[in-house]
Amino acid sequence: MGRIHLFEFEDQKWFPKFLRDYGTDFLQFLSNKTKMYQPIIPVLEKGLAAYGKHTIVDLASGGGGGLLWLNTELLKKYPELKIVLTDYFPNQSAFAYTKKQAPNFEYINTSIDARNVPESLQGFRTQFLSLHHFKPKDAQLILQNAVDANVPIAIFEAQERSVPSILAMLFSPISVLLTTPFIRPFKWGRLLFTYLIPIVPLFVLWDGVVSSLRTYSLQEMQELVDGLHHGESFNWEMDRVKSGPRVVLYLLGTKK
Repeated sequence: MGRIHLFEFEDQKWFPKFLRDYGTDFLQFLSNKTKMYQPIIPVLEKGLAAYGKHTIVDLASGGGGGLLWLNTELLKKYPELKIVLTDYFPNQSAFAYTKKQAPNFEYINTSIDARNVPESLQGFRTQFLSLHHFKPKDAQLILQNAVDANVPIAIFEAQERSVPSILAMLFSPISVLLTTPFIRPFKWGRLLFTYLIPIVPLFVLWDGVVSSLRTYSLQEMQELVDGLHHGESFNWEMDRVKSGPRVVLYLLGTKK
């Protein structure tokens, strides 16, 4: 199945910010509660070791993904860990909530472009559930920017372009309906646009299916790497690991 870059509501500038935030809040809640990223902790540890400092700069953070749970695990080995959340459309309420739960988090209120990260943002770069939002040229710019800055980068996708992954996404509205009352910070609008006017479960369904269709395969990730300028100055590791019923794809680049 070839990669199909259909539109996602979350990417559209005209899409209401509060609805986008409800969607990223749902993804954050699901990622943390299911401990989705438990198998990739060794990958993060490898990236932190390559960087030499205990700072993570998370790009395209959405609502923070599974980093809140991962943080509790990483702190056991790296008590001085600092995680900086950034996004092109920053979900400020989710960022603030995450920092309230774990003071070692920081966040940037202004828009940060993963393709051109400011030099002032120094750290081991990560991306969770977001590379598929970028077309190949832009995805390659993200990797090139990390190479140019001589900083390690790790990218994780918790879906793949396959029939089972797409079928799993068809059940996402049910997950939204079941989890919404427990998502924090609590917002009455979240209930309104989930149960009375069900925009959130419907757009999560569409964006979830499209996310699977957009996801880069390991071979396509390798092609992105092969097209980098001075990409050979990095070690590149790509693989897929099981996480319960899910598969997590990852790409790790570290300076040689």
